[in-house]
Amino acid sequence: MPSALKAPPPRPGEANGGVTSADRAKEAGITVVDWVDERTSLSGATRWILFRKVPKGTNWFYTLGSATLFAFLSQAVTGVFLAMFYRPDAAGGAYESIRNITDNVFLGQFVRGMHLWGASVMVVLVFLHMARTFLWGAYKYPRELNWVIGVVLLILTLVMALTGYLLPFDQRAYWATIVAVNITATGPLIGPYLGDFLRGGAEFGATTLSRFYSIHMLVVPGLIAALIVAHLYLVTRLGTTAPPWLKADEPATQSEAEV
Repeated sequence: MPSALKAPPPRPGEANGGVTSADRAKEAGITVVDWVDERTSLSGATRWILFRKVPKGTNWFYTLGSATLFAFLSQAVTGVFLAMFYRPDAAGGAYESIRNITDNVFLGQFVRGMHLWGASVMVVLVFLHMARTFLWGAYKYPRELNWVIGVVLLILTLVMALTGYLLPFDQRAYWATIVAVNITATGPLIGPYLGDFLRGGAEFGATTLSRFYSIHMLVVPGLIAALIVAHLYLVTRLGTTAPPWLKADEPATQSEAEV
């Protein structure tokens, strides 16, 4: 007798009623998202941030702000790595720790290079972003507050660059910082007090290095992060402006609508 024909093996998912492992994973992911959203209501905030109207004429110049944010995040990540090996010791420890990072630490030279050149890139991007905002007229009503926040962020970026320049504590950093602090001290009214604050006293010494390190690592990044959150909130709330050479579409009058 001929042998009975065997049925073909079931396709993936047929044994479970047509539900594949991919379907179960997708359903589990949706369930997790729903569970989190039910307790946090983040979906509404996410839609409010991501889905909004974009003005006519938006181009690559509008990405300068996002590029600056990425540069700041890169500085934060590389700065945390460098802080693990850096010693703010004016008696030679600071310079030796920088040399140890460059010569001995795994990928230390690469990370330090990213942090060093990333600082210059961030300064350039901030200036370009501010120039684009000014030329586009995005500082006018109702965005004046966002413009003021941007100016403060520019100043804080320059302060972070100045305080970070001293940290290697070599000859170039030492004398360049002395010149910068002396110039700051010649300012009107608060100049002398600001110079004494940066030096940590009347003389430039070990206290200056520790003060610059704390300002560079704690004070300025915290202020920048807080102002970036406020800046992004206002950008999301008020939107962006169209380029000055493009006019927004005006609503048609009743006669034009009838035609």
